[in-house]
Amino acid sequence: MKLVLIDRDGVLNVDRADYVKNPGELVLLPGAGAALARLNAAGILVAVCTNQSPIGRGMFDEAMLDRIHAKLRDELAREGGRLDAIFHCPDAPGRPSRCRKPAPGMLTDALQRFGASARETPFVGDNVTDMQAAAAIGCPRHLVRTGHGKRTLADGLPPETLPIAVHETFADAVEALLAGRSA
Repeated sequence: MKLVLIDRDGVLNVDRADYVKNPGELVLLPGAGAALARLNAAGILVAVCTNQSPIGRGMFDEAMLDRIHAKLRDELAREGGRLDAIFHCPDAPGRPSRCRKPAPGMLTDALQRFGASARETPFVGDNVTDMQAAAAIGCPRHLVRTGHGKRTLADGLPPETLPIAVHETFADAVEALLAGRSA
């Protein structure tokens, strides 16, 4: 495993019903930075793949997203964590594209950038669309119960997304990944 792909909202930071619209609204989930640091220390690259529909909805622009991501990187760094890349899709729902999850375009772009194989690159997310995007290209799937994770499990997982390893938090997912446990 040379690369781990992760969703942002609900995995690294609190997922707000009204979206993270500015840096002041970004709140890191407990232990997320330290968990990321564990992957970094193991020599594993980490890339975020996140839908950011507020851009497509006209709620904020790319410059604001850059500021939000700068704060995310700063907060993660305080706990020793580092992201190697952030891929985002600005498209609004109802206007599907190759990059908006459940489409796998962002994941494919990340795999190509880092020369990684989907089969050997786990994806950690909290939403059914995360699991669908990962399943579409054969990435091992890890669902966290934070963010939308509990609701995603309660709603039931589509058979085509299985198997999925389920973890309480991103830190628990990282522990399982480093121990070589999968779905």
